[in-house]
Amino acid sequence: MRKTAPCGLSLNVAFLLSMVATNLLSLYHLSSRASTAPPLLLQRQPQDDQLLRQLTAIRATVSHLNHLHSSSPPPPPPPPELILYSRLAPLASACSAHPDLLHRFMSYTPFASCPDDALSLAEPLLLRGCHPLPRRRCFAPTPPASAAQQLPADPFSPLPDSVVRWPAGAKCKSFSCLPASLGFDVARREAGRFLRAEGPLDLTVAQLLRLASLSRAGPIRLGLDIGGGTGTLAARLKQAANATVLTTTMDLGAPYSEAAAARGVVPVHAPLQQRFPLGDGTMDVVRAGHAVNRWIPEAALEFLWYDADRVLRPGGLLWVDHFWCRRADLSAVYAPMLRRLGYKTVKWAVADKTSTAAAAAAGGKHDEVYLTALLQKP
Repeated sequence: MRKTAPCGLSLNVAFLLSMVATNLLSLYHLSSRASTAPPLLLQRQPQDDQLLRQLTAIRATVSHLNHLHSSSPPPPPPPPELILYSRLAPLASACSAHPDLLHRFMSYTPFASCPDDALSLAEPLLLRGCHPLPRRRCFAPTPPASAAQQLPADPFSPLPDSVVRWPAGAKCKSFSCLPASLGFDVARREAGRFLRAEGPLDLTVAQLLRLASLSRAGPIRLGLDIGGGTGTLAARLKQAANATVLTTTMDLGAPYSEAAAARGVVPVHAPLQQRFPLGDGTMDVVRAGHAVNRWIPEAALEFLWYDADRVLRPGGLLWVDHFWCRRADLSAVYAPMLRRLGYKTVKWAVADKTSTAAAAAAGGKHDEVYLTALLQKP
């Protein structure tokens, strides 16, 4: 499509110029003959022959261009993948579909404080595929300068509440108010994560580094943690291997980005359907955390796996951590989707998601399962 569009434009411009030139030359030819010879005694002059030759050449050019235009094949249709991706909320594709949210996001007083994104002005747009331009001529509200003095040196120390701009109408205005399962209890609950394996689904940082060495994946220096919450894996790998791990976050009702930044890890505020803002073949490991599950549409999930493949270097590791789905869907949909990557299987563990007590109450039937896989890119 990119090749045929400029050709069609150049043909149209050539047609227009040829028509204008033909009319001008014809008008000049007729006016010069009328002014230099009597009506009944018209004689051909040398300049007339030159003008006729020019007109003949222009007509031949127009005829040739018409033939080329009529014989050019129609442009091919866009690839089906491009049409599909346009429906999965790429950058800025849905801004025109949500003018009310976009108007709220861009409505502010110039050279004053910007509207607070903690009030969910930006995330509804991001989740709908509209990545708006940055605001200008307004200043983002930030925590007080004294909050920087309270930042912990240990990523597993309690998080100070002062590092977050808690909304005035929020239900919780402290980390202790938030459920521990969300990852904000970094001094107790998060302090044990990735250190001890409680079952076949768990993979500790020590096991990851050992498997990387045994599989000749090379040292783990750079990584991407998709949906990594408050950045616990990034903090662990920084301590164990001095690795730099980016953590994608979305502040869905909780300050994940600010908590991760307070722990000294890099939060990347990006939805799962976005192309990772990383170069090709740059990451040593990519982990898909609990946010990557069966609720993601199959086509969008396939885009995610192949974009992870894009950013992984040769020999890099793709870590699918506790992927949750129905048992039948695992064998029919998700396992074949991962197998199509052509990766080497370093670890593949499947276990029932339903607890033993709940399974006994349901007659021992397990319909939902977890998958943990460690796959190595060729």
